[in-house]
Amino acid sequence: MSYVTQSQTNFTAGLQYRGILEVLLSSVLITVSCCVFLFFNGLMLHTLRSKPVFCETACYILLYNLIFADTVQMLLTQLLYLLSVCRIRLTYPVCGFLIMITTLTTGISPLTLVVMSLERYVAVCCPLRHAAIITIRNTALAIIIVWSISSLNVFIQVILLLTFPFEDLESLQMKDFCSLTHVLLNPISDDYDKAYTCVLFVSAAVAVTCSYIGVAIAAKSASTDKTSARKARNTLLLHLIQLGLSLSSTIHNPLLTEISKVLDRVTALRILNVLYVFMMLLPRCLSPLIYGIRDQTIRGILVYHLCCRAKTVSDLSKGQHVRLR
Repeated sequence: MSYVTQSQTNFTAGLQYRGILEVLLSSVLITVSCCVFLFFNGLMLHTLRSKPVFCETACYILLYNLIFADTVQMLLTQLLYLLSVCRIRLTYPVCGFLIMITTLTTGISPLTLVVMSLERYVAVCCPLRHAAIITIRNTALAIIIVWSISSLNVFIQVILLLTFPFEDLESLQMKDFCSLTHVLLNPISDDYDKAYTCVLFVSAAVAVTCSYIGVAIAAKSASTDKTSARKARNTLLLHLIQLGLSLSSTIHNPLLTEISKVLDRVTALRILNVLYVFMMLLPRCLSPLIYGIRDQTIRGILVYHLCCRAKTVSDLSKGQHVRLR
């Protein structure tokens, strides 16, 4: 009898060890992937500040704003992921602060995509007025409005969060890992967040779709530059895809909760790790990949910076090798 009990104990311990090892390996792979994405985003941000043409062109300024918000969100999302893997539980104020910054940057992406779509629409449908409408001042004003709208949403969520009676809690230490689902303690906060997300993405989808239709119609006219119209139409289609991927990040947490209820813990963790990479990390690196490949001006400078960095690393490794000899 004791032999059977000992065998069961060893089997359970083996499963636990395999589970811990699998979580460790997956978290390392995900962290390495995130570091690669962050490096590429950072290189793209540096590229967009390396030449005057990028600082004086509206579409590049808007792209910088989009990548900056995505990079901050990716960094905070990975931080929250590592805290959950390490089973570190934060206090409600600290978690709330991190979640609100994440929420702020989440709203920046779809709003910026709307402004970028409108800029392409004006460039194709009103080419003679493009220089007068899409100025550096108006672009900066549009960016300020985007950040203001997203900041107002965060401010309202903070006000709703403060209405929760925290004094009734035994401690401000969270009993679960830090996430948006566990921070929205007040049912009103949860309802408001769902309503705002729905209105935001539906409005953004309508704006980008209307811009796409307008550009597609203009592309058929004889007075429009066919090549520019085709490029603008493809860009707007990519914006729609980006918008859909941004929306997928907002349903990650509810999907995580539902999967955890249905599947066992090991299978759920495997699926959730894959979803985390494709729904949270990869969409935030999509803009640098798209524009780094499609835009000829960015591509040339980006490749130059990559080659310089590769050469620098190679020279450093050779120098270290010579010193060791």
